[in-house]
Order: sequence, then C-alpha cells, then structure tokens
Amino acid sequence: MTNELMRDERDSVVSCGGIHKTYGGQYAETQVLRDVDLKVGKGELVALYGKSGSGKTTLLNIMAGIDRASEGSIVIMGQDIGVMGERDLTRWRGRSIGVIFQFFQLLPTLTLKENVMLPLSFNKVCERREWASRAEDLLDRVGLSSHMDKLPSEVSGGEQQRAAIARALITDAPLLLADEPTGNLDTENSKGIYGLFQELAENGRTLVVVTHEPSFTHYCSRTIHLIDGRIVSDGDGTEARG
Repeated sequence: MTNELMRDERDSVVSCGGIHKTYGGQYAETQVLRDVDLKVGKGELVALYGKSGSGKTTLLNIMAGIDRASEGSIVIMGQDIGVMGERDLTRWRGRSIGVIFQFFQLLPTLTLKENVMLPLSFNKVCERREWASRAEDLLDRVGLSSHMDKLPSEVSGGEQQRAAIARALITDAPLLLADEPTGNLDTENSKGIYGLFQELAENGRTLVVVTHEPSFTHYCSRTIHLIDGRIVSDGDGTEARG
C-alpha cells in the first residue's frame, strides 16, 4: 500500500476497497457484494439505499466488523479491521462504533434504562456514577423519559427501537452504523430520529444508515445506491464503474 493511499485512508472515517462478499460452498456460492469501493468522511450522514437483497446490510456488517469480507480491504478510522483477531476487534468496536440493529437486540430482563447503560459496563468511557444520567438524557432525547423503567416487553416495537438508538449513542462513539433504524417507527417519530442524526453529523459524528425509505435520503449528505451487490451511484456526484 502506498504512503499516499495510507494517508487517504487515515483521512477517511470509512474506507472500503475492492470489497467482495460470497456466501456458500464450492458448489452453491452466492455473491452478495461485488467490487465495492467507498469512502466516508468525518461528519457525513450517508444512506446506503437499495431494495432487499441489494447487499446494503452485508456491507454495513462488514464496516462494523460483525462480518468479514471475502476479498478487499476495510479501514475504519485508520484501523485495518480485516487483519484484527476477534477479541481485539470486539474491544475496538465497543470503543469506536455505535451499532443500531434492525431487530433491537434489547435484553428482555433489563429495563430500557439498564439496556441503554449496558455498553458502559464494557467500555470505560465515563465514571459509573455518570451512567444513569447519561442514559436518562439519551432516553429523553428519543422521547422515552416516561418509559425508562419498563421492560422491553412492556413497550411497543417503535419504542424498543428508540431505546436501541439511545444505547448506540451512549459511548459517544465517533462512528454510528444503523440498519433500518426507522423501520418500526411512525412518521412523526421517524422525523425526530432523522433530525437527531442530522444534529449528530453537524457536530462531527459520522453516520452510515441502511434504508429502503426514499424519504430518509433527503436528510442525508450522500446516498449510496446499491443494486445486486454493486454501487451504481453515489450522491456526491460520482458514478460507479460498471
């Protein structure tokens, strides 16, 4: 890798080069991503847009280190995560990335407030005496201040999703990755989350959001359109190679 390319990747929060992802064995392979090149800078709010099966969630999972690319390089904030072992990768991800999953993944025996605080028990970003107030502030920002002591089973799917968003924000990670974060929300609450994401980007946070909702793309600084595992257009004006 040349010095110029290394500098370019360090200047990018996300740098994907020649990413391919194939599932299956020798006789039944499915190619999900095909030669994906993508760079995302600090403070960008980027939508990964496409139909179901286009590869957008797989790409997001590779950025998070939850999945591994079959080929290509993935550098996040100067760290080549493709060469990291699982233990180091897990520690690094907890410090560096906030992840919002499509299906919440809240622990059913913990209250919403306890779920939001949970990442702080693994990542020592603040003193224990600050945990509760940080969680309360975030739950208030997503409109859940009156539900923070309830279990996930006692609130709606949309409220669980908003709690999951608060949990992803609790460590102040510089990169936020979200998979269909408004898929279970009504229009009013979706707009509130869109506005929160814009505010985070304006304050220097970098966000990459998987969506199939055209309305969300209007809030983003860039829209990356995927079809059949390829980037076919980039909202910054770059046309992908065929």
